[in-house]
Amino acid sequence: MAKYVAIMKFEMTHAGVAPLTHAKLIKRYKRFLADATLDDGTEIVAHCANSGSMMGLKDEGASIYLSPNTNPKAKLDWRWEMIEVDGALVGINTSRPNAIVAEAISAQEISELCGYDNLKREVKYGGNSRIDILLSNEGPNQNDEQLCYVEVKSVTLKRGDNAEFPDAVTARGTKHLNELIDMVKNGHRAVMFYLVQRGDCGAFNIADDIDPLYAKTLVKAKNAGVELLCYDCELTTKEININKPLDIRL
Repeated sequence: MAKYVAIMKFEMTHAGVAPLTHAKLIKRYKRFLADATLDDGTEIVAHCANSGSMMGLKDEGASIYLSPNTNPKAKLDWRWEMIEVDGALVGINTSRPNAIVAEAISAQEISELCGYDNLKREVKYGGNSRIDILLSNEGPNQNDEQLCYVEVKSVTLKRGDNAEFPDAVTARGTKHLNELIDMVKNGHRAVMFYLVQRGDCGAFNIADDIDPLYAKTLVKAKNAGVELLCYDCELTTKEININKPLDIRL
């Protein structure tokens, strides 16, 4: 596999200008809101598309990067995309990873998930859930074994040298693991894909001190046949790229 390819490009505001706008973080609050100061001194409110604790990613005065919200129905003009921590960019927008992983699979950049003819996103399955990515093959003899269910989780937490997940208790994440186990029992292939939205981590750990039940369920899922994958990213203010796989240490 090549080191990386450009997977997700931010829309350019105009030719030759980086698409993201620099600001200084004032505070993150109410989970989905953040106050920030633009370089011209203007204070704004940005949408924070991240329901986690964002441990280590919300220090006052940190450099952050915003994208303009072009949706005419949006209540806020800005979306928080990245933060700079110890000289490294970290993507905090949890709405990005599904698209990044889907594009990487389509570009044949994920060797473990090559060879499928079709890719669909947000397909209903399990107990009133939607699988992030469903892979399948065409042909007259298509059967259940040709289906591959891929659940994607955004990883932003770093402790020590390693990335960790989750950064808060995630009952929803545990539910998804149990549904992947059910897919394996039904003869499908199931994959838990962790996308680390940063490039400064040496390996990947499960934060069992933060959510012991999730950690226990992940081990159960692995033993049941759910496959575990983890890739990190290379980020700039113009694009986010799938970079390389990280070792998973349970």
